[in-house]
Amino acid sequence: MQNTFYITTPIYYPSDKLHIGHCYTTIAADVISRYKRMQGYDVMFLTGTDEHGQKIEQAAKKAGETPKEYVDRIVAGIIELWKFMNISNDRFIRTTDDYHELSIQRIFKKLYDSDEIYKGQYTGKYCIPDETFWTESQLKDGKCPDCGREVVDASEEAYFFRLSKYADRLLQHYADNPDFLQPESRLNEMKSFINQGLEDLCVSRTSFKWGVPVDFDENHIVYVWVDALSNYITALGYMNEKYDDFDRYWPADVHLMAKEIIRFHSVIWPALLMAQGIELPKKVYGHGWLLMDGGKMGKSIGNVVDPVVLGERYGVDAIRYYLMREIQFGHDGNFTNESLIGRINSDLANDLGNLVSRTVSMIKRYFDGTLNGEPTITDEDKDIKEIAEKLPSTVTECIDSMHLPQALIEIFRLVSRTNKYIDETLPWKLAEDKDNKNRLATVLYNLSESLRFIAILLSPFMPETSEKILDVLNIPENLRSLESVGSYGVLPFEVSVNATNPLFPRIDLEKELVELESLVTKKDVKEVKAIEHEQEIDYSLFMSSELRVVKVIGCEKVEKADKLLKFTVEDGERQRTIVSGIAQWYSPEDVIGKKIAAVLNLKPAKIRGIISEGMLLSSDIDRDGIEEASLLFIEDTVPEGSRIR
Repeated sequence: MQNTFYITTPIYYPSDKLHIGHCYTTIAADVISRYKRMQGYDVMFLTGTDEHGQKIEQAAKKAGETPKEYVDRIVAGIIELWKFMNISNDRFIRTTDDYHELSIQRIFKKLYDSDEIYKGQYTGKYCIPDETFWTESQLKDGKCPDCGREVVDASEEAYFFRLSKYADRLLQHYADNPDFLQPESRLNEMKSFINQGLEDLCVSRTSFKWGVPVDFDENHIVYVWVDALSNYITALGYMNEKYDDFDRYWPADVHLMAKEIIRFHSVIWPALLMAQGIELPKKVYGHGWLLMDGGKMGKSIGNVVDPVVLGERYGVDAIRYYLMREIQFGHDGNFTNESLIGRINSDLANDLGNLVSRTVSMIKRYFDGTLNGEPTITDEDKDIKEIAEKLPSTVTECIDSMHLPQALIEIFRLVSRTNKYIDETLPWKLAEDKDNKNRLATVLYNLSESLRFIAILLSPFMPETSEKILDVLNIPENLRSLESVGSYGVLPFEVSVNATNPLFPRIDLEKELVELESLVTKKDVKEVKAIEHEQEIDYSLFMSSELRVVKVIGCEKVEKADKLLKFTVEDGERQRTIVSGIAQWYSPEDVIGKKIAAVLNLKPAKIRGIISEGMLLSSDIDRDGIEEASLLFIEDTVPEGSRIR
């Protein structure tokens, strides 16, 4: 029987249009899905929308619509976005789908009948934007520990899931299945969370009505945990008659999501499955955030980037490539227009695009578009052949281990080596002597065969570009599969090419940045608040502050101090320790290896028993009344110890 592979994204909350941060997760899942199909797997790729909740109810009322009218309008745009971004999902689930709602009622009743759910009274704190209940002890500075926004008092009759009884089983599952929760930093966070003590979980609400009704208690609706999380099994037909794929695809191979919802998927979701006697998913992976201006990109923050605007301007494949290449998967990464245009110009226009253009133009110029002659192989050809033949297994290993940027690095290593091969073999020189015709044809054949490997292995990341390259080289259908790049040299020698336009025209960076700025409409520009300035100082006083670049080589939380991180940094001369109150916004894995601006000539101070020798520079950001801090990161190419003036 054909091997199966089941991968999911989170189901997105349709309170507004999705932004490029949502695309990041979905494109990653799409890349993995496409590659698994190339490997011959029977793939089920699920995405969808989480459409219930108080926030939707309130947004619909504000828009003058019913909740269903409101979500129907936004979800239609989400479906179109995934088509535009070339997402190859097999199913799209909506939590308002009839079959899903029926399943949720049956699941809730099953849990209630088995005493996994009981009725009680909820009294505590509630974050409306995140739709999350918190105890007083879980709040950070009296606010939601996840998003930092205000919470409200809540007291109502509710049903509770006996989450507390699953703490030991969850920890044991982590121990028995070390790959269950990745990256490893997420695993450590969840262990710490569970060890603080799990409380039973509120799983119904009575204070609003937009949700799945509890069919045996009409005053209650099923709350998000049972409703939204269960989509991963209801979409396969669990407790409904819509589908019949549960036994085929479950357990999921990968639940993929951003790190802020990892707790729901690695604590609450496994416990709900345990309570029903259902096998747990094989892997839960929480990638980092896509950041803008040092802060998390998000609809509620207002710093979103429209993927349609970018895709129409630069091509969808360029956006897919940038997102998968620029950011180390599992870590936070910054999105900037400069880095996007830089990647397009350097990797796609200069390296890949130029390789395709040179290959095609030389075959047309020297052989009227079709190679002919006898292969003449020399030692010059050996290296490119070896790199190409090793590449498929390397890419497979990278994708299987969720190292998606590394897969692209390896593919572009062959791009770079093939461009270098042109400079080594000098085809234009060979063309000057008719006696070199066979050797010239062999060189151009190697370029074509190398491009075939590149295009096939790039296809999960850049499906349209891959097809263009294979089409311009007239690669037969039977030589476009992953299996066909198992050996080098299977392409028929008589390569025939078609005329082609540049795949990725170079972009004038300065001109383009000005044009992008002009796309910002007046409604996007927030009112500028008056800035309270400090007293003026003279130049010599400013220069007395020793500002330098430091590299973070170690970072850990300070015991019994929620706001503090202890940094070990290299300042170009020696290692030093700096304590910073930045833990609310950064975790150690977010900063290790990064370069940051720091003041080094501050008088050392003892903080929580630790001698701190300096201060890291950060900016204060007011996000709708919520204070955030953003460290001043420095480009990695700047040496540590460099003076900042």
